[in-house]
Amino acid sequence: MKSKKVLSMLLASAMLAGMLTGCGNTPAPDTSAGAQPESVQADGAKEEAPAESKQEDAGSDTASGSDKELLSLEVYDVAANYQGIQTGWFDKVVKDRFNLELNIIAPQVAGDAVFQTRASTGNLGDILILEGADFADCVSAGLVKDISAEIGNYPNLMTYEDQIKTFNEGLPGNEAGITYGIPAQMTNTSPTAYSQDVIYSSPLLRWDLYSELGCPEIKDLDGLLDVLEQMMKAHPTNESGDPAYPFSLWADWDGGDGMLGIANVVQLTTWYGEKIKGSAILKPDNTFIPLTDKAGTYYKILKFLNDAQVRGLVDPDSGTQDWNAACAKMSAGQVYLMWYSWQVGFWNSQDRLKAGNAFIYTPVADQLYYVDSDTYYGSGRVFAVGSQVDDEKYARIMEFLDWYASPEGLTFEHNGIEGFNYTVGDDGKFTLINDNALMDNLPVPEEYGGAGYQDGNNAINQWIVDAISTNPNTGEPYSCQYWSTYKEATMTDMKREWQEKFDAEEPVDYMKKNDLLVVSPNVSVTLPSDSSDISVIRNQCNEALCDYSWRMIFAKDDAEFDSMWDEMCTQMDGFGFQELYNFDVEKFQIELDVKLEAMK
Repeated sequence: MKSKKVLSMLLASAMLAGMLTGCGNTPAPDTSAGAQPESVQADGAKEEAPAESKQEDAGSDTASGSDKELLSLEVYDVAANYQGIQTGWFDKVVKDRFNLELNIIAPQVAGDAVFQTRASTGNLGDILILEGADFADCVSAGLVKDISAEIGNYPNLMTYEDQIKTFNEGLPGNEAGITYGIPAQMTNTSPTAYSQDVIYSSPLLRWDLYSELGCPEIKDLDGLLDVLEQMMKAHPTNESGDPAYPFSLWADWDGGDGMLGIANVVQLTTWYGEKIKGSAILKPDNTFIPLTDKAGTYYKILKFLNDAQVRGLVDPDSGTQDWNAACAKMSAGQVYLMWYSWQVGFWNSQDRLKAGNAFIYTPVADQLYYVDSDTYYGSGRVFAVGSQVDDEKYARIMEFLDWYASPEGLTFEHNGIEGFNYTVGDDGKFTLINDNALMDNLPVPEEYGGAGYQDGNNAINQWIVDAISTNPNTGEPYSCQYWSTYKEATMTDMKREWQEKFDAEEPVDYMKKNDLLVVSPNVSVTLPSDSSDISVIRNQCNEALCDYSWRMIFAKDDAEFDSMWDEMCTQMDGFGFQELYNFDVEKFQIELDVKLEAMK
C-alpha cells in the first residue's frame, strides 16, 4: 500500500511523463513472486468459476474469447494479496470469455517502489484499483482515462449509473462531471440500509467451547479474557496437537486503507461505537478526539491485547507472521477468537455448523457497535482505466469490466463454479456444496481449470458490486449466507441454541433489538488529500504508532505499557501530530456533515 508521501512526490513527474509518452508502450510487468491469493470476502463467501457452465447464460452477452487474440492486461490493484499472472479456474473463466490474461501488480506485495516506478512513466497500469483519495490524485496526475463517452454503452455498469455519476461529480475540480472511475462494492439496496446478518467486526467464539463453559454472561473485555483463558486451559492445542491461542495477530495490514495504527487494533475500536478516521477518533456523539487520547478506544483495545498477552493468550508469532500464516492457523483450528466476519470462512463449514463447533457472535454486555451501512455508493476504492491504453485494449477492458459487474460475473466472483461450489434447483435457487473449497484448497476438476480452488481464486480480490446485493436471477443476495437453502441447511442445533439463548434470529437482530448499533450512512464524498507536509507528518506518526503499538502489546506489565504510551505520544507530538489531527478533523467533518444530512 503506497504512502501518500510517495504519491504527492510523484504527481508532477507523472503528469509530465503522461504528456511525453502519449499512448505508448507499457513498462515491463513486475511478476516477482508473491503469496498465492487467499482472498475472502467480508461475508466469508468465496469466488469461483468454470468455462462450460450454465452461468454463461446468467446475464452477459459477451462474445466468446476464442475468436480474439490473447491480450495481457496489467491490473494495478491495491486490494490484491498476490502478485503475478492469474492462474487456475478464474484464469480459465476470463480466457474463455475474453481471451484476456490478468497480470496483477500488487503494492501490498511489491511495496511502494512499484508505484514509484510505474507512476513516473505516466503509466500506472491498464486496469487500476485504487483507494479513493489516491484515485483523485491520480486523475489530477493524468494517470486515469476519461471513460465518459463509452460507459453508457455497457448495460451492466449502467445498472449503477446513479452511484457512478454521484461519485464522479464529487471529484475535486470535476465540475463537468467527467466519468473517470467506477466505485467498488456498490449495492442495489439503499444508502441507509443495513442488510447484513453479521456485522463486519464483533467478538466471534467457538460455540462448542463457549457452551462447554456453560455460556457464561460476558460483561466486558476483562470478562471476555476470562472466558478465553478458560477455553485455552481446557484446549491448549487443536486436534492435531498444534498450539492454539485465542489471539493470532498479523502485521502486514498495518497502515493500510488510510488508517493510522495497527490493523488488529483499529478494527476492534468499532466494538465501542467509535471509528478511527486517520489521526482522529469519531465518537458516537459525532465529536472527534485525538487517537492518542487515553479515553479513546485505540488505547482501550491496545491495552486489551496487552492484557491478553500478559495472560499468555496471544500467539507469540503475532507481530512477525503475515496474514497468510494467520489464516492458515484459523483453518487449522488454532485460533479461539475471531473478530472479522470474513474470518469464519476459514473455519465454518456446514459440517462444523451441524457439529456445533463453528464460530458465532457472542455478546459482550458493555459493547456498542459502529457499522457502516450498505456500500450503496461504494466502499471507498475505485476501478478505473489507465490513461495510456490504446483503443483495442480499451475496448477489451470495458467489455471485461461490464462483465465483472454483470450477474454472471458476480456469480463467479461471489459464488464460484456451478456444479463445484453450488447447484441450481428447479426453482432457480442456489444450494451451496463443497463449502470447504477455499479453506482446504480443494482440487478443481480439469474442465474448470484444474489445480487447487484457492490457488486459482480471483486474485483481483475486489468487486464492483458487493455480495449483499440481490442477484436478479435468484431474487436472493449473491452472498451464500443469505440464500434460503443455506439458512435452511444451517438451521442446526447450534443455531437453535444460540437463538434460544439470545432471543434473536441473527446477530444483527439481537443488536437492533437491544439498541447496540451505531449505523453510519453510506455517502459519496471525495475528501482532500494530504499536502506534502501533512504526508510526511502522517507517515512519521504512523511509523511510530505501529512500532510502539506492537511493543506495547508485548509489554510485561501496566507500568511498562503506560511508559511506552507516553513516550510514543511525546514522539508523535514532536513529529507534528497536533497539526495532523487538526487537518484530519477538518477533513472528516466534511464527510460527517454529509452523513448527518443523509440521516435527516
